[in-house]
Amino acid sequence: MARPWKHPKTGIYWLRRGVPAELRDAVGKREEKASLKTRDPAEAKRLHAIAMVALEERWANLRTPARRFANGELHDIAVLTYKACLREGNTPGIDWEVGLADDLWTDTYESVLSLDTDLIRRGVGKQYHRLWCKQRADEYLVSVGISPDDEDRLKVAKAIGLGAHKAITALQRQAKGDFRADAFLAGENVAHGSTPASSAKVVTFKSLLDGWAAEKSPASKTLYSWEKVLDQLCGFVGHDDAGRLTPEDLLKWKAALLEQGLRTKTIRDSKIAPLRAVLQWGVLNRKLPSNPASQIQIDVRGKMTDGIRGFTEEEAVLILQHAAKEIDPVRRWIPLLCAYSGARLSEVCQLRKRDVFEHEGIWCIAFVPEAGSLKNVNSERVVPLHPAVLDAGFQEFVSSSKAGPLFSMLGADRFGNRGGTGTKVISRWVRAIGIADERISPSHSWRHRFKTLGRRHGLMTDIVNAMTGHHRKSVADAYGEFPMAALHRELRKIPDPLAQVVAKIHSRQGAIIESND
Repeated sequence: MARPWKHPKTGIYWLRRGVPAELRDAVGKREEKASLKTRDPAEAKRLHAIAMVALEERWANLRTPARRFANGELHDIAVLTYKACLREGNTPGIDWEVGLADDLWTDTYESVLSLDTDLIRRGVGKQYHRLWCKQRADEYLVSVGISPDDEDRLKVAKAIGLGAHKAITALQRQAKGDFRADAFLAGENVAHGSTPASSAKVVTFKSLLDGWAAEKSPASKTLYSWEKVLDQLCGFVGHDDAGRLTPEDLLKWKAALLEQGLRTKTIRDSKIAPLRAVLQWGVLNRKLPSNPASQIQIDVRGKMTDGIRGFTEEEAVLILQHAAKEIDPVRRWIPLLCAYSGARLSEVCQLRKRDVFEHEGIWCIAFVPEAGSLKNVNSERVVPLHPAVLDAGFQEFVSSSKAGPLFSMLGADRFGNRGGTGTKVISRWVRAIGIADERISPSHSWRHRFKTLGRRHGLMTDIVNAMTGHHRKSVADAYGEFPMAALHRELRKIPDPLAQVVAKIHSRQGAIIESND
């Protein structure tokens, strides 16, 4: 599957991908499956993309004939083991004082693996040492899909042994209060003739971001915000070398962000998550030996005051009443369209004249990537216009407009989108009307309200999701089409709040007249 698969019972998302026929013998199965360990669809998409990159790389390695490991690759494996052992705080019961003498590896690979592990653990330290290293080597080679010859497999095992030995030495020093940087990370050789790490080319954060962006093709706004995050981190640690970044650096950075008053959700989603994704791209593309951000977590506890809420009936009426008096097309039509479509404000701002049309006798609006950036694949859609929008004269406004953007008076922001400018205009206007609650998002609360109205008036859930552009919840939802007549039928269930206000006023006036009579 090209997208995350949601387990029907647990709700947890999985990666599922059929193994190509030519690789089934090497992989040993017809399908690769791996849990993404999340029920959040947005997080699942992110993790799925990372897992797919790793899977494709492993398959590419399996397609490649047995090859030789370069000294630099062996060093990376040793460093990876070193850092893993430091994170765990130990290695399983091995006396690493035996060193790495040549006689440690005199037995053949197969003879060592055939020995009983428990016997080795109790009586033969060197043999258990070798067994552990070679088992870890096999696990690593399987994970990356590489099948080297016996000579190179032994080199990988030696590199793992060296990394573990250096880690134990570092832990022993730390137990005595010595936390100086280990010289191993500064450039110790893995084997005779290897190139010191200190002479290796510096891997800058900018180069990793550029590589990630070339592969992922993110929106301009995303790339801009992620670049700012990396610049902030560089300023904090005092350098631009991603290879020198450590988990300790990131823990200090997290603490500094908390001291600045940033919300924990902002730190997790807007600071740590982008950094983790870029560094992980570096690991998967063999630019970095490990991802120091992989284990950096922050406790995010939501509060009632943190979430965005939808407009209440009174707030919606207030905004729509002011909008009805506006001459400016932006303030006149954008709130009305958002109120009756559940669309994102940025989507409405970039509508073109050609995106408003009649289909099977129903007036519709289309949100398409040709008009401007959309959030995801589900955002491309066609939705019917509510009768309240047509009664207000929107069709006449469109007919009188020139070809091109309907709201051309909105200048494009630095990313070429009118949505950013429109969000600022509408936000200032809504706040000026008197709606000051911080839980209200002038650009997004209409979508929350639309969902609420869908539940209140019994709209079909899958049709509401189709109109708002939310992802489909199950495989069953992906079957069939959404006829415009069906969308229009459901949309008409939502009443016009202004019409209801007028009706109540008339009713009260009628009651007063009757009482006077």
